[in-house]
Amino acid sequence: MKSIKKSQSIKDRIALYNLISTALLVLIVFFVIYRIVSFSVNRDINDDLQIEINLHTSYVSDQEKFTGLVDKNEWNESEHKEIVINPVFIQAFDIHGATKEKSPNLKDESLKLYKNRGPKDYKNTSVAGIPIRQVQAPLLFKGKLKGYIVIAMSVEQPRRVLDNLLIVLFIAYPIVLIVLFFVTRIIAGQSIKPALNIITATRNITDDNFYERIALPKKRDELYVLSSAINGLLDRIENAIAREKQFTSDASHELRTPLAVIKGTLEVLIRKPRTAGEYNEKIKYCIEEVNRINTMVDQLLLMARFENQKMAVALQKINLDEVVLHALERYSPKIEAKNIDVDFDFNDHFEVTTDAGMATLIIENILSNAIKYSNDGAKIQITLQVKENTTICIIKDNGIGIAANDLDKIYMQFYRSEALDHANIKGTGLGLSIVKRLCTILNINLDVQSLKNEGTTVTLVFNN
Repeated sequence: MKSIKKSQSIKDRIALYNLISTALLVLIVFFVIYRIVSFSVNRDINDDLQIEINLHTSYVSDQEKFTGLVDKNEWNESEHKEIVINPVFIQAFDIHGATKEKSPNLKDESLKLYKNRGPKDYKNTSVAGIPIRQVQAPLLFKGKLKGYIVIAMSVEQPRRVLDNLLIVLFIAYPIVLIVLFFVTRIIAGQSIKPALNIITATRNITDDNFYERIALPKKRDELYVLSSAINGLLDRIENAIAREKQFTSDASHELRTPLAVIKGTLEVLIRKPRTAGEYNEKIKYCIEEVNRINTMVDQLLLMARFENQKMAVALQKINLDEVVLHALERYSPKIEAKNIDVDFDFNDHFEVTTDAGMATLIIENILSNAIKYSNDGAKIQITLQVKENTTICIIKDNGIGIAANDLDKIYMQFYRSEALDHANIKGTGLGLSIVKRLCTILNINLDVQSLKNEGTTVTLVFNN
């Protein structure tokens, strides 16, 4: 396991990848250096050869009759007599390719004439075992071809320089790569130090120590962004865990209350015989509590779907007035039981594009609250109107209202304003929380205005 971790070290991988790319780059640089030096050497030799060619061809072209390539005294110079000290080899041929004259340092050797080569066509060859570079040119006398001249220079010393350069480059190449690997590894180790700090910090974050965060690097580089992103993720996770713990605690408490009521009622029933009327009364009471539990469980499941982001939105065109009518029909028994006057008149359909199921839940929850918190004989007014590119639904009641200091808490789960003052009104405290989440999903603007003992007005703005 240790060997696997070592082979997968990001420090070694950075050094290796950098080594591969640098090796190619250094190889190209070394090749370019060698080619530049080689080109420079050959160019200098070519220039010297061209000077010699120009010198001897002009000397011959001025002769009335061919008397020689150079003045006889020039053959006594060391470059024409010696074969090892910067030699210059010269040989003249007639038009048939026969030798007419050559420099003394050629002795029994001869340069080779290539009749199909041009005046600046340089060729590398050898003479007497010495590497040479030669060039040839025609000998003209008054525009008439009289023969050819071939001039060569030794390239033994330049070749030795190039060979030494090649050896140096070959030796330096692996040394440079090895040094570069270890230097890069050290630099990479320093570079990933903040990443190692991130790893250490994240390992220290446990269920018992979830408040620790990663220290942000001083440099605002990619690791700074990564650290900030991880800290943001940890904040979201911490908030989610806190919400889950609070939700679980509140849900347990809310479910325990009706269960305790049911248990207490049943315990009272079995203490002594009761009349049929008493049994019916207590059983109905228990059934109401069971229905309350069922409603709460349904709402809790709906909230869980919100948390898991499993709510699929199916947008379609619906008539908002029909949604309101269906909600009123569903709650008609409760409306009649409390003798509530519902004012809802419309002359036309109000078409909106939204999710039909979610829109129905929103209207039903708001209407349920309006009925629940209205006194007997109260009035509920429902208004639909189109304004600019929106459809507005207003549900207004004149019930018990909400205290001003509680308005900012009405969307909290399980929160019920002044619940102890209205213990006779059963509820779960999840209705408006669900409405708020659904409105956010459907991009519906929700506004709640309320005055204690005067009533509540809920405004929904649908974008057309």
